[in-house]
Amino acid sequence: MWLVRSSEKTDSKFGKSPNERNLEEAIRNSVIIVDKHAGPTSHQISQWAKEIFSMNKTGHTGTLDPAVTGVLPVALENSVKAMPVLSGMDKEYIGVMHLHKDVNEKILRETISKFIGKIKQTPPKKSAVARKEREREIYFFDVLEIDGRDVLFKTGVQAGTYIRKLVHDLGQALSSGAHMSELRRIRVGTFTEEQAHSLLEIKDAYDLAKEGNEEQLKKTLIPVEYAIVGTKNIFVKDSAVNTVAHGSPVFVGGITRIQEGIEAGETIAVYTQKDELVCIGIAKMSSEEMFKRKKGIAVRTDRVFIPIDVYPSKDR
Repeated sequence: MWLVRSSEKTDSKFGKSPNERNLEEAIRNSVIIVDKHAGPTSHQISQWAKEIFSMNKTGHTGTLDPAVTGVLPVALENSVKAMPVLSGMDKEYIGVMHLHKDVNEKILRETISKFIGKIKQTPPKKSAVARKEREREIYFFDVLEIDGRDVLFKTGVQAGTYIRKLVHDLGQALSSGAHMSELRRIRVGTFTEEQAHSLLEIKDAYDLAKEGNEEQLKKTLIPVEYAIVGTKNIFVKDSAVNTVAHGSPVFVGGITRIQEGIEAGETIAVYTQKDELVCIGIAKMSSEEMFKRKKGIAVRTDRVFIPIDVYPSKDR
């Protein structure tokens, strides 16, 4: 639901819809979903994407171990600024847990059920984060098939959950020991493996685009605006865009529409009326306050996406 502060219309002379960007603009402001193969690190995948598109920078979200395959979102150039939002998305996996001893199926399922919900987990030694116990949520852990000591499972987890550690802790709880022998990530946020492409497919699509056939690459590129769908939004007037592009905060007087449910302190996205991402920022007011107040700062600008002077300054 939306709260409408202003019915002011946008001017077609300024800015453009994400779907109207030319190829170079589209690439610089997009996320690609790579179907990572076993072997390379996630960083290597990101670097190869950087080389394919001749970008200055790329970034991946949700690191996968070298042996793990599946969905790896990679942000290109300007979209790298959205990494703080992209990195907080939930994940789904399919994997194989190998038990070190025979375990009764009933006991196995009962033990797994105790790991559904909020759990305590300490990151493994090889992780890139501090090894401090932290709380994570396991949304589901389904046993799909049992073949001797091999258990095929599917699980949905909160961002930052280590599946290898989860399997290890399950093995400890079973008093049998267990390790993860195979793992594939099938979803990150709203991104699924149906949207994922191998690096070879991405390179082929880019080569075709350079020859004039952009259709396949346009299907591969996801505009950053459509990649951060889990973030609440506000929309601003044309006259407010350029001041924000210069780093100014968003004032309530420049807002046209507000998504309900925004709380002060929450990270939100700010859009033009043509659906271009202006910035990501921190809400300084709730939705209701943004709607009712006549003055004040609504959003503290954090990361700006839109270039300066795409929209006119107020005095033009």
